[in-house]
Amino acid sequence: MLVQRRDGQEDHHHKHDHETAAADSSFGPMIKINVSYGPAQHELYVPAHSTFGELKKEIAQKTGLEPDRQKVLFRGKEKEDKEHLNVAGVKDKSKVLLLENPARKEKKVEEMSSSKEKAEESTSSEENEVEEMRESEEMSKAFAAVAGVRKEVDKLSERVAALEVAVNSGTKVANEEFDVSAELLMRELLKLDGIEAEGEAKLQRKAEVRRVQNFHETLDNLKARNSNPFSNSSNAVSVTTNWETFDSGMGSLTAPPPMSSSTKMTQDWEQFE
Repeated sequence: MLVQRRDGQEDHHHKHDHETAAADSSFGPMIKINVSYGPAQHELYVPAHSTFGELKKEIAQKTGLEPDRQKVLFRGKEKEDKEHLNVAGVKDKSKVLLLENPARKEKKVEEMSSSKEKAEESTSSEENEVEEMRESEEMSKAFAAVAGVRKEVDKLSERVAALEVAVNSGTKVANEEFDVSAELLMRELLKLDGIEAEGEAKLQRKAEVRRVQNFHETLDNLKARNSNPFSNSSNAVSVTTNWETFDSGMGSLTAPPPMSSSTKMTQDWEQFE
C-alpha cells in the first residue's frame, strides 16, 4: 500500500509538472524577430518574454552558428544571454543584428600570430622583409576601411541632425525616416565588425563603433518624442489652438502656460527662439 501511494504521488507530481511546463511554454504572445546575418535575412517567431540566450538557440537552428559563437546586437548594443527581449524593448517585427563572436576572432588572430612567429624563426631575412611589408599593407587597408566607414557615418550624422531639427521644431516626421536611418547605421556597424585591425587602427574602429551606438540612442529618443510630443495628452488640443495664433508654427515642443499678461507671454515665447 505504501508503494502504491508513493507511485500515485509521483504520477500526480509528474502530471502537475507537465501541466506547469505546458502553461509556461504558452505564456506570453509570440512575436516575429527579423535577424540580419551578413547578406542573409531570417525570420524567427519566439515568445515575447524569451531571453536573448533562448533567441540564440533559435538562431542556431536557422543559421548553423552555435550560440557561444553568436553576438546579438539590438539598437547597436550587444545583449546578454540572461536579458529578456521585452525588457530590452524588442517588439513584434523588431530587427536584430547577428555577428560572429569577436572572442573567436581574437583566438584565431592569436593562433595566426603564433604560427607567424614560428615561421619567422625558419625564414631568411628577405622573407622577414616581405612579411613586414604585408603587415604594413594590411594596416594601411585597415586605416582606409575605417576611414571609409567614418565618411559614411558623417553623412548619416547629418541625416540624424536634420531629424533632430525637425522634431525639435514640432514637425511630424514619418517613422520610416527613423527606421531607415537606423538600418543604415546598422550596416556601417556590420562593416566595422568585419575590419581586422590592430594598434591605432583598432582604436579608431572602436571609436566609430561608439559613435554609431550614440547615433542609435539619439534616433530612439527622437522617434519616441516624435510619436508622443506631448507628455500630457489631455492638453494636446488646447496647446494646438494656442499655436495656431502664430504664423511660423515653429518653436518648442512644449507650449507656454497661459499668462494673465500679454507682455509676460511675449517674453516667455522669446526664450524658445
